[in-house]
Amino acid sequence: MPSESVAKQMLKEVMLGTDSKNRHVVVTTFSSHIARLNSIVEFGQKMGRKIVFMGRSIAKYIKAAEQTGIATFTNKGEVFKYSGQIKRQLKRIAKERGKYLMVVTGHQGEPKSVLSKMMNNELKFNFFPEDQIIFSCKTIPTPTNIENRKRLESSLRSFNVRIFKDIHTS
Repeated sequence: MPSESVAKQMLKEVMLGTDSKNRHVVVTTFSSHIARLNSIVEFGQKMGRKIVFMGRSIAKYIKAAEQTGIATFTNKGEVFKYSGQIKRQLKRIAKERGKYLMVVTGHQGEPKSVLSKMMNNELKFNFFPEDQIIFSCKTIPTPTNIENRKRLESSLRSFNVRIFKDIHTS
């Protein structure tokens, strides 16, 4: 099985090798994948972006990682757990295109995730052509997940964003 270093290299190529100037960049992965979150933060910093984590499960795993001493994220970015906080943050991010790296829940297209709520306008946010959405994960192959993810990607494509998928080890 390929090691996490393969996924890290793929992530590096997408995050650092793609022109993202004045574009929104959103990354989503398993909230529990601390090594992957560390890589995302590392490359976000190299991109010169402010890092924001958004979503309940990502906040929960960041807190657990910090409490157990596995990793620290709160000194490298801000964590937003609740819809009200996230709405205010997205408003701020919208005014400063290209300044933030958003690390959000929603890689499986879950209806209550941050990315899905951004798409269904529950969290008002406008994507523009060439904005980048990076799925650093694989879809868990259940009928529900496959359908949710297909719906999410279809919504994203309507904005002509660039979608990067399967940035992971298999």
